[in-house]
Amino acid sequence: MGFFDFLKGPDINQGVKEYSVTDGAVLLDVRTPDEYRQGHIPGSKNVPLQSIDKVTVMINNKATPIFVHCLSGARSRQAAAVLQQMGYTNVKNIGGISAYAGKVER
Repeated sequence: MGFFDFLKGPDINQGVKEYSVTDGAVLLDVRTPDEYRQGHIPGSKNVPLQSIDKVTVMINNKATPIFVHCLSGARSRQAAAVLQQMGYTNVKNIGGISAYAGKVER
């Protein structure tokens, strides 16, 4: 581990890999609906950060593994904190789709 490794954000590619092998997990995209339509990771659900309280309709089990991402990682960090405050116990911020190397769908 290098001296500046703590400056690096989460690795979205690793996060998507973890999501894909985690039973019952939800991949949550907290960008705006317009950003989501422009390209999103297959299987992701879109709940914009400003509407994050509506996630309870989609995910009612507070122990569900939730992998949160946005464009750069800033909104997903905020969303992960709010989800934890809401009582979700298995939330992981995986960063921003701008660093994603996989396939996106439109």
